[in-house]
Amino acid sequence: MAIHSLMPGRTTHRQGWLFAAALAVCAVLASPLLVIIWQAAQSDPADFIDMLWRPLVGSLALNTAIIVSATTLLCGVLGLVCAWFAERTRLPWQGLWPLLSVAPMAIPTFISSYAWVSLSDDLQGFPGALLVLGSAYSPLVFLPVSAALRGLDPALEETARTLGLGPWRCFFRLILPQLRPALLGGMLLVALSTLSEFGAFVLLRFRTFTTEIFAEYRAGFDSHGAAQLSIVLLLVAAMLIGLEWRVRRQPSYERRAKGARRAPPRLELGARKWLVVAGFVLLSCITLLLPLSTLAYWLTQHGDAAVSPVEVSAELILDASSSSIELGLEGAALTVLLALPLGYLLARMPGRLTGLMERLTFLVQGVPGIVIALGLVTVSIRVVPSLYQTQFLLLLAYAILFLPLAIVSVRSALLQAESRQEELARSLGLGSWQTWLRVLLPMAAPGLGAAASLVFLSIVTELTATLLLSPIGTETLATQIWADTSAMAYAAAAPYALALTLLSMASTWLLMALLGRNAIDRLATDGHTATGDASHV
Repeated sequence: MAIHSLMPGRTTHRQGWLFAAALAVCAVLASPLLVIIWQAAQSDPADFIDMLWRPLVGSLALNTAIIVSATTLLCGVLGLVCAWFAERTRLPWQGLWPLLSVAPMAIPTFISSYAWVSLSDDLQGFPGALLVLGSAYSPLVFLPVSAALRGLDPALEETARTLGLGPWRCFFRLILPQLRPALLGGMLLVALSTLSEFGAFVLLRFRTFTTEIFAEYRAGFDSHGAAQLSIVLLLVAAMLIGLEWRVRRQPSYERRAKGARRAPPRLELGARKWLVVAGFVLLSCITLLLPLSTLAYWLTQHGDAAVSPVEVSAELILDASSSSIELGLEGAALTVLLALPLGYLLARMPGRLTGLMERLTFLVQGVPGIVIALGLVTVSIRVVPSLYQTQFLLLLAYAILFLPLAIVSVRSALLQAESRQEELARSLGLGSWQTWLRVLLPMAAPGLGAAASLVFLSIVTELTATLLLSPIGTETLATQIWADTSAMAYAAAAPYALALTLLSMASTWLLMALLGRNAIDRLATDGHTATGDASHV
């Protein structure tokens, strides 16, 4: 099928350049995946089949399946229950519980892992992994389900009540079916995030495909073995993404007559509200208080208090912090720049070709970061050796991993910018570049700033690609935490973890200030495939 047959009928020279730029970005996005597939295809099929039958692969597949299933189920239940009580019941300190339910997303999973595993070695393995990931990823379900609950038409529930349905029957027969797209979408996002998790599993000594791919590559730089394992992980990710697309095509339950919106009624729980409050407090203690308290404890300890005494200086912390901030700012600028052509086309010229390009970005975003990093390593070594272990290659990896996050925000920002202003500027004689610089970009500036904040937040907490692709001598807060906690130097890791947590919280606050809660809800609901580590919202 020719590309021009997918494009809108009347395409101007300016729009042709935009399509060309967007296609070039998509080609860059797809290149690591194509390289991994090509590399695995170079292997002898018999060797590939032998690899699949190795006991180790069976053990990795079992571990991965168990942790993905258990985490997804736990987050689904936690997110649904918390969202229901936060949105539909009358509780003391009503506004506090949604914030506490979302706050764990500001703490990277490998920092939570470090906090828990430093308490007791018994938390290593599956129990610790389930505890950490369940705490970190339950907001991925809470956010879209909360937004869906606020968008339901209360008249349906009132009608059901007048017909004799009690609260429980009304929930299971009327409300839960309407929440199904948001609930399943959030749970599938949890499954994808768990599938691609790396740092938490390494610290908790729980072996999955991602940890084994990294070990295979680091043990002997065996890119063929790592590529074969990556193919298995890629197939599982593709199945989950296909399932997610199927869920998105489910029938919509949104209200057709917008009319005057009103808030749904909140249930009075009487004395039972204190049980619900106690549940929220207990959950907040597990997901926030204990990890942060452990971090505070190690901050007060000398380096000798840990199993491996390692001293850390203010200079090292400043160097790691400045590296993280520098990479975050440069990566965010590059990612938003690459997102502009496709974001503009999606907002102004939606069609079959732009839809296909958007789906490609989501597909790449669903692929584990370690597979993208390995693909870029192979490309840089075999095709452009001068790029290997350069900062540009690392920034390119960040852009590939987090481009969908930027596209969702950029498209939303450009949709809010009135196209009439753009047309008026052109009718008054402004050229394309002048229209972009003097009209379009200023109108979309808050949304573009939010996109940059979201990408910055994701970059400073990213670990896998940074470990594989960072230039020699470059240490970030994330890599320092990983190095110290891997050596069980918990006291030395504490200052880096505190700096990264503060940086993450500041970025989250900036994002909330730029977008506001309603827009965050829209991102969680409309672009839940693109939130991956949007999770960090």
